[in-house]
Amino acid sequence: MKKSIGFIGSGNMGSAIIGGIISSHLVSPSDITAADISPSALESLREKFGIHTSSDNLHVAAHSDILFLSVKPNIYPVVIKEIKESIRENTIIVAIAAGQSIEKIEALFERDIKLAKVMPNTPALVGAGMAAISPNKFLDEEELTDVLEIFKSLGKAEVVPEHLMDVVTGISGSSPAYVYMFIEAMADAAVAEGMPRALAYEFSAQAVLGSAKMVLDTNQHPGALKDMVCSPGGTTIAAVCELERKGMRDAVISAVKVCTEKSREMGRS
Repeated sequence: MKKSIGFIGSGNMGSAIIGGIISSHLVSPSDITAADISPSALESLREKFGIHTSSDNLHVAAHSDILFLSVKPNIYPVVIKEIKESIRENTIIVAIAAGQSIEKIEALFERDIKLAKVMPNTPALVGAGMAAISPNKFLDEEELTDVLEIFKSLGKAEVVPEHLMDVVTGISGSSPAYVYMFIEAMADAAVAEGMPRALAYEFSAQAVLGSAKMVLDTNQHPGALKDMVCSPGGTTIAAVCELERKGMRDAVISAVKVCTEKSREMGRS
């Protein structure tokens, strides 16, 4: 990929994307420029990645083939108003913000733009992310492939229609928090049974990691994989029955639905 890539905003997700791009050798550090209002954040990026930095959003916007808007959703109107006249006609804009629809972002630019709306998640920070990408009608296949390649450098990425983005938020964007709660709960139980805390987290987290990998690598139904662990009259089926009795499935389904609806509400506001 021979592209100049710019970032406006350099928080955790922006830094993760920069790291993935560089470690995958998609472009060289000299082809990446990040803008941020924080001098210390820019200094950290220069030291860690060797990229160019700037305090000038307009400069980054004007010189980027692919421009990431990695600022908070409520800042989008302010930033876009500032940079919209500096964006080149063929610049690909990558929007990473919950509650910002393609239609809303296009309206803020007040002209035709090449846009990809993306919902990543925080495991991108360790190269195990999952990103959903929705392109607008002005983004062609080659340009979409470039965006996919960037996010695949951080884990996995799929193209989804925009109407599913709220569901993506519920099942992927926000779900690491649910999983962390599950890991923490298992570890708490192990600590209550006498296991040291650090060891309890290691066992719990590795069990989740390995189980997820089995789902992805084997393509077997999660129910079938669960049944493989449940021996008749054994310890696992006893635990599964208790989870069912306590309403684990219902709680998870309800949480995803609430999260999805909250995302829809944010998009309507």
